[in-house]
Amino acid sequence: MADLHPSTEVDAETADIARASRGDVDAYERLYRRHVARVSALARWLVGPDEAEDAVQDVWVRVWQKLGTFAGQSAFSTWLHRVAVNLMLRRRQRAGRNAAREIQGLEIDPPAQARSEPELKIAIERAVDQLPDRARRVFVLHDMEGFKHEEIADLLGIDPGTSRSQLHRARMLLRGHLVA
Repeated sequence: MADLHPSTEVDAETADIARASRGDVDAYERLYRRHVARVSALARWLVGPDEAEDAVQDVWVRVWQKLGTFAGQSAFSTWLHRVAVNLMLRRRQRAGRNAAREIQGLEIDPPAQARSEPELKIAIERAVDQLPDRARRVFVLHDMEGFKHEEIADLLGIDPGTSRSQLHRARMLLRGHLVA
């Protein structure tokens, strides 16, 4: 039994992209299965768990519509990520969210001597949810998704210095939530 090499996987994905852009639903489904987990995680962070499923569906509808515009100048995952981020940010703007989301009845427990990994993950998710909207967006894009400040500035229509200051603000607020 032969193992798939990274180049074989890339070739298979490239073939699936070409087939899906011509309307091959099976190829599209393979792309979906390969990348849906990352899009779902991004949606939970950017639009929240209540809207994540709808946002993910919107992303994949948009990908189906725009797949023919994918030029292959970057990795498909990079292109998909940009499509997803742009769509989710527009979704949030249309929803008219305020600078901070209200989370009723949600409190973060003070840190115990040692938290288990699941407890820590939940505490971090809750702390991120409590961040002001702009700080949360920059934190998720920079620290969790790996975007550079210049890219974040382009995505959000802000100055790179604003991105840096919002990231600093987010980190300080998170530290306060998690250490308190």
